[in-house]
Amino acid sequence: MHDIRAIRLDPDAFDLAWARRGLGPTAAGLLVLDEALRSAQTTLQQAQSRRNEVSARIGKAKGAGNAAGAEAGLAEVETLKQTIAEQTRLEADLAARLRESLAGLPNLLAPEIPLGTDESGNVEVRRWGEPDLAAPTTDHVDLGAGLGMMDFEAASRMSGARFVVLRAGLARLERALGQFMIDFQTQEHGYVEVSPPLLVRDQALFGTGQLPKFAEDLFHTTDGYWLIPTAEVSLTNTVAGRITPEQELPLRLTALTPCFRSEAGASGRDTRGMIRQHQFAKVELVSITTPEQAHAEHERMVECAEAILKRLELPFRTVLLCSGDTGFTARKTYDLEVWLPSQKTYREISSCSDCGDFQARRMDARIKRVGEKGARFVHTLNGSGLAVGRALVAVMENYQDENGRIAVPQALHPYMRGMTRIGTDDG
Repeated sequence: MHDIRAIRLDPDAFDLAWARRGLGPTAAGLLVLDEALRSAQTTLQQAQSRRNEVSARIGKAKGAGNAAGAEAGLAEVETLKQTIAEQTRLEADLAARLRESLAGLPNLLAPEIPLGTDESGNVEVRRWGEPDLAAPTTDHVDLGAGLGMMDFEAASRMSGARFVVLRAGLARLERALGQFMIDFQTQEHGYVEVSPPLLVRDQALFGTGQLPKFAEDLFHTTDGYWLIPTAEVSLTNTVAGRITPEQELPLRLTALTPCFRSEAGASGRDTRGMIRQHQFAKVELVSITTPEQAHAEHERMVECAEAILKRLELPFRTVLLCSGDTGFTARKTYDLEVWLPSQKTYREISSCSDCGDFQARRMDARIKRVGEKGARFVHTLNGSGLAVGRALVAVMENYQDENGRIAVPQALHPYMRGMTRIGTDDG
């Protein structure tokens, strides 16, 4: 959410910034609305002030026995009442239109973001691990079917496409991955575990930027709730409408939750398997910081997500997203992409974003330093640490053998109750 006062001061700077995202000139239209709103507010205030003056004059006229003067004043008050009602409606309409226009505009990108129209413009930052190009390349769908532990048909009968039923060893492996990730982020990296709501109201999703622009990507209940697309929504909103003492920051939160996405914008993409599901588990990382802490916290968050892949010994690369691939709320995003042997390429498994004060303005989340009168907006950051379903896919494909069995990564052994390989008698 952008501050119209800042746009008034330097509209060209905002237009240049939005042009990096492929948007045409925008500031002028906002300023026309802003000027109309301020004019309506001025007219309303003048009418209210005049009504008060005339009302006081009516009282004096009545006290002096000036019936004609009182009558004239009453007639003017009636006219002013109509003006006030009209200007109140106009002010509300213009304020709503300006707010809607501002709410639909993306965050301004950090200066270092490379220009590009889509993912082809992303810049690789580093790699870790070497893919074994001679290893088996059966995809996770065929591996799961061969093990009798992954059933898309049963899921489709009860729920439709983009759902799966996992059984036995694969169900346990998925659970182990989630538990390992949440334990690792809390015990190794100091994130505070949270068990948040999975159902939220409109304002929560507006605060984190999913509403109103991306409503079609969400699941909505009949009584006004939304299923969270990520625990980012619930975790970030814990500071909504609050002033947090600066000494409490950075605030690092994490949660392992189900996530729900309609994938309306991904029609026809990744229809096979578990890459893009309507329901999936994810460990989310959220940091609430001061503006000065945000850059270092972003780099730290990326390292925390990378550490999971290193412990699982999965080859991956880290990329900096270009202007055309950076999400609506982010000013800067790194993606972690894990190697999938069946596709012979790297696929996204985590996005870590610095949102600056963009979300904080939408949810009115502020910080206050001891001894200072004013409060300023926090900065918010979020990332996957990691997406559990995609991690399961990566483990299955990278740890398969020529007989279709799946070795369990060493890091997960404490969570598997002695199971070291899936596809044997004990798996």
